[in-house]
Amino acid sequence: MTSAARGHRAHAVRVAAVATAVVMAGYLLVALILNLVIADHLLGTIDARLQDRLLDVSRGTLALTSPPSTIERPDVDDAPVFVWSVAHDGTVTPVTPNAPALPARDWTTTAATVGIGSSTFRFDVKPSNGRLLVAGQSMAGTGSVRSTLVTAEILFGVLLAVGVFVGSTIVGLRASAPSELVRRRQAEFTADASHELRTPLSVIEAEVSLALARQRDASHYRAALERVGRESSRLRRIVEDLLWLARADNEAEGPAPSEMADVATVATACVERFSVLARTTGVTIAAERVGDGPFTVTGSPDVIDRLVGVLVDNACKFAGDGGTVEVSVRGTGNRVVLRVDDSGPGIPEAQREAVFDRFHRATDETAGTGLGLAIADAVVRSTQGQWHMGTADLGGARMEVSWRRAPATGPPPGGDAAVTEEGREEPCES
Repeated sequence: MTSAARGHRAHAVRVAAVATAVVMAGYLLVALILNLVIADHLLGTIDARLQDRLLDVSRGTLALTSPPSTIERPDVDDAPVFVWSVAHDGTVTPVTPNAPALPARDWTTTAATVGIGSSTFRFDVKPSNGRLLVAGQSMAGTGSVRSTLVTAEILFGVLLAVGVFVGSTIVGLRASAPSELVRRRQAEFTADASHELRTPLSVIEAEVSLALARQRDASHYRAALERVGRESSRLRRIVEDLLWLARADNEAEGPAPSEMADVATVATACVERFSVLARTTGVTIAAERVGDGPFTVTGSPDVIDRLVGVLVDNACKFAGDGGTVEVSVRGTGNRVVLRVDDSGPGIPEAQREAVFDRFHRATDETAGTGLGLAIADAVVRSTQGQWHMGTADLGGARMEVSWRRAPATGPPPGGDAAVTEEGREEPCES
């Protein structure tokens, strides 16, 4: 694992830890409030039961004395409500059988919680017929309920903390994966751009150094200047392509609806322009229109011409001496399809995912900066087109772009372009 990957994972873990801490703080607050509400509810239930028992005794529905019990005294924590009668002189008389000894204290009419031995009781008092009736109930059941609740909350809290931490870590890793990919590609792009720019600069520096090292005749100086000129032209093309891509990246809103381009007209003009170059290498190049027009799409004719020029130039390079290039524009339903076929070697499967990367070249045998298809992809994205790549009938690569057809006059109909079966995942060659 690289240091960048370790740093990426450590950042995701830190974010997950913070998220877990925030969630658990909220959970503890909710659990505390819940415990207070439940405790208040249980205490209110006991007080209501004590009041009912005192009311029954005061009305005489319960006997004030009870016969001695012959059975073993039960556990007071499991017993029901106990009632005692307290006279003015402090004499305590149990009203319910097997009642424990009432603690000696100054009883008032206020409910209170008092300990009896190892148990805790809740007491309530009611005056009746010149004496005080005291009712008490063990709070062991309430304590058991609260203990069970706390245990359940702890277990659930542990599971929640683990779940939130693991889930946040996974989400953090997946959410930051695109930005990590962008960062890595930016680093690769910077390295590639530096390499591509350094090469012609190194050649220029070497030629100038050799020319100045000693006196030479005019022919040597002329040859050196010609080589410097070629490298300068290559450097200028790289810089212009990078500037064009930078502008395309900043123009994310796409073309204005009023901009229209006739793809067939642009393709025909482009083929005528490349025909002279094609004849020098014996490449046969032809253009045709298939189907009914109009072949208009939303986009500037200049950017469509840039796209066609890149594809035709690529096709001529890869077709090789004596090869064939076929350019066609088809009208199919509500789609306009530009297709460029060549008789070259095609595109290996292993390179199809990377052909749109800047400075990527399928082979070093063909000239170029490796920016052509990156520019073509920027044009296709800005005009809402769709890529498709396949194998041409000529045996080489088939590069195809389709757009939603726009009216010959006026803005195109609304709606997104339909996605081809292969979709954007099928790129074209570099």
